[in-house]
Amino acid sequence: MTENSKYFVVKQKAVPDVLLKVVEAKRLLESERVMTVQEATDRVGISRSSFYKYKDDIFPFHDNAKGKTITMVIQMDDEPGLLSDVLKIVADFNANILTIHQSIPINGIASLTLSVDVLPTTGDISKMIENIEEQEGIHYLKILARE
Repeated sequence: MTENSKYFVVKQKAVPDVLLKVVEAKRLLESERVMTVQEATDRVGISRSSFYKYKDDIFPFHDNAKGKTITMVIQMDDEPGLLSDVLKIVADFNANILTIHQSIPINGIASLTLSVDVLPTTGDISKMIENIEEQEGIHYLKILARE
């Protein structure tokens, strides 16, 4: 796993103000209280460029992720058995796979969108993601949504 893809849990007081404002702008957009990114960023007092720079890298952490759905996108080599390895990791952590969509590989790389249900018996989600990222042939993993 590369240094810039590690996950950390920090207390709110340790998070720079701009990142907290990005989270608030995302919340406003999701709640449909505002319709555009410009409106959201104006309301919280950050630039649109700051919003776009950080929007995919910060999200609120919920102490109890159980009962949540996590959707992730994974770019991976088109190799026999790699998808099976990823799904086995999810199964080993006792998460329930809800949806799987793999694109047709282009230049030997496929995109996989995977939604998993985090059950009361599911193990550490951060560790599950780390295990997936460490698989040979995985180029990229990003959490798209947590519901």
